[in-house]
Amino acid sequence: MSPMLLLVAYGAALIIFSLAGGALTQRVAMTHTRTQLAMSLVSGLMLGVAFFHLLPHAILTLGIDHGLTTVMSWTMLGLIVMLLMLRMLHFHQPEFSAEAQVSCDHDHDHAHAHSLTLDDNHKPIIPPDVSWKGVLTGLTFHTFIDGVALGAALLSGSHGHEQQLLGFGVFLAILLHKPLDAMSIVALMKASETTTSAQTKANLLFAFVCPLGAVLFYFYATQLGTSAEVVIASALAFSAGAFVCIALSDLLPEVQFHSHDRVKLTAVFLLGILLAYGMANSTPDHKHTSPTDLSSGR
Repeated sequence: MSPMLLLVAYGAALIIFSLAGGALTQRVAMTHTRTQLAMSLVSGLMLGVAFFHLLPHAILTLGIDHGLTTVMSWTMLGLIVMLLMLRMLHFHQPEFSAEAQVSCDHDHDHAHAHSLTLDDNHKPIIPPDVSWKGVLTGLTFHTFIDGVALGAALLSGSHGHEQQLLGFGVFLAILLHKPLDAMSIVALMKASETTTSAQTKANLLFAFVCPLGAVLFYFYATQLGTSAEVVIASALAFSAGAFVCIALSDLLPEVQFHSHDRVKLTAVFLLGILLAYGMANSTPDHKHTSPTDLSSGR
């Protein structure tokens, strides 16, 4: 399948899954355990995709002799930018289930990064430093970077099986993460007593941002000619840094504060890493063709 057809197929799937995640908030309450298991699996997958897919292809695109410093610089920049966004906007994965509050109280006295205190009527008390607008802004930026990563992945590597696996690995990590992000946005808006119409509009906006980022980067990079290699490699490296930051922002609070379900959470985390590793090593032939060769049909 051509990169363009893959882009269309992946974009459609991302929109559907994101809309479904936001819509489910109106009908289904995710339990604390299920949420943490999903987050651990996706975190492992994102780390694996960053280290086994994005970074190797970024280095191969530029060559290890002259491109390693450039790739590492863009990786660090991606991590720093995402960390600053997290600190300024406090946007990652608030959780609103009563189960989360009950199960966490016996483990630690600190505020849990993914749960909110409930009032006497079992409604979430939103901290003053958290707002649905900040969460929407931060996650929208995050998902746009995801789109850039997907577009860059589809333009990198050979035009055979390996390239499709690179794109699929990035796509799978985004696909599994998008519903959780959409649920966070809509759940926080619901807790803030916004209208159903506003929640629907925000969910629609968020659903289309990732495919938009992928399409914009894809068509931008294909017009660059010989300079496309540097741009694509930089985008892959920046995305790798962002993936690492997001994955660890989900994992570290659980490692620090949670003693329950640690075996299950660790197992699914490792499963995510193994899944990424398996996709990266499923073909014995790791030939690399430059993005300019891909765009020219060679």
